[in-house]
Amino acid sequence: MSDHVTTHQTEDDARNEDILIYVNGSICPKADAKVSVYDSGFMLGDGVWEGLRLYEGHWAFLSEHIDRLFEAAKAIDLDIGMSRNDVVAAIEATRTANGMTTDAHARLMVTRGPKTRPFQHPGLSQSGATVVIIMEHSKPRIPRPIRLATVPHIRGLPMTQDPKLNSHSKLNCILACIAAEKAGADEGLMLDINGFVNTTNACNFFIVRKGAVWTSTGDYCMNGITRQKVIDVCRADGIPVFERNYSLVDTYGADEAFLTGTFGAQTPVSEIDGRPIGSGDMGPMTLRIRELYKTLVAADAQARSTT
Repeated sequence: MSDHVTTHQTEDDARNEDILIYVNGSICPKADAKVSVYDSGFMLGDGVWEGLRLYEGHWAFLSEHIDRLFEAAKAIDLDIGMSRNDVVAAIEATRTANGMTTDAHARLMVTRGPKTRPFQHPGLSQSGATVVIIMEHSKPRIPRPIRLATVPHIRGLPMTQDPKLNSHSKLNCILACIAAEKAGADEGLMLDINGFVNTTNACNFFIVRKGAVWTSTGDYCMNGITRQKVIDVCRADGIPVFERNYSLVDTYGADEAFLTGTFGAQTPVSEIDGRPIGSGDMGPMTLRIRELYKTLVAADAQARSTT
């Protein structure tokens, strides 16, 4: 039996067989949730998406996620065809229809919509955007810290495909994940164009050295909301935190390493390229940051419940 672990691993939940999914204004059973084979997202990966996490009735950092969605859509010249309030209302309608109150994850996807012919030009998408919200009961279950392997696939320049975008075109990251799995790891550690440590194929990446927290400059990594919140809580709590260039040598010598993302929040790393990191378990700084993050999520929920 494989010992493979993913950063999006969850407890089994039979309720997910009966979830309702939002598709272009309708909320329908999973089996009926369909888009056209001519859809630009299916055909070309032409679209953007957001992941949202539900904590005790509140979507964590909802406004930041909606900001990022609309900024990404503008960047690729995609008209969502809905206002911010419309999108939030669709999310809430889907949550209500599914009776979800906590431990849920939503994937909000927007593509350029169906094409009139099966070719690349965006002008062939003439029917408006396709908007889909998949919402699942989802409680993270990561049985052990994550193992990473450095892969040859890099986070590239913004003039090719800006790595800050949550784009449907994820092939580069998928190939990085495949390379890591073939090396016996769980995720791929990706470098930037200059050879500095950047991110993994699915998450942002941090190390801890001598009481300080390091992450990449942010020039080539995913524009992670959880990444930024970790930086924010470190600064607020007096933890030295640096966005900087650093190498694999620095990484191998780290006291701790962890990943960040909307789904798993902070996930510890035990091993990189066969080299153990710290004790191999969640380190004290990662645990401290995790608690600070939980407090921040609660404060965000409280602030929105009183507005």
